[in-house]
Amino acid sequence: METMQTAPIPTELTRIDDPLMLPLEMTVREAAQQMHSRNISAVLVMDAGDVLVGIFTQRDAVSRVLAARKDPDATVLGDVMTANIHTISADYTAEEALRLTEECRCRHLPIVAGRKVIGLLSRCDLRIRVP
Repeated sequence: METMQTAPIPTELTRIDDPLMLPLEMTVREAAQQMHSRNISAVLVMDAGDVLVGIFTQRDAVSRVLAARKDPDATVLGDVMTANIHTISADYTAEEALRLTEECRCRHLPIVAGRKVIGLLSRCDLRIRVP
């Protein structure tokens, strides 16, 4: 029997069926409205070919938009997203994923299969499962 530390990330912890993926060209205001309506704190940013190119979080909105006095109606996600993000595959264990969030100081990890996004894991999801 697998322990929680060695078991793959349970699929019920991931938003596999419906992670919010938005285009680079979407404005910050439009993204924020969608984030608010779904009660989520991060969206995945995709290029025209549906390839993951970044993530936009509440932290980005505060530090890169509000604090920088940028107009949310004129600023697009591609200009303020976090690029070069860490991703994981579905076979990562919960412990490995939590360790990566601590090492990279990130709160969200996109789950990918090849180049396709299959989910988004939140650090909060992992804290529930891993002591």
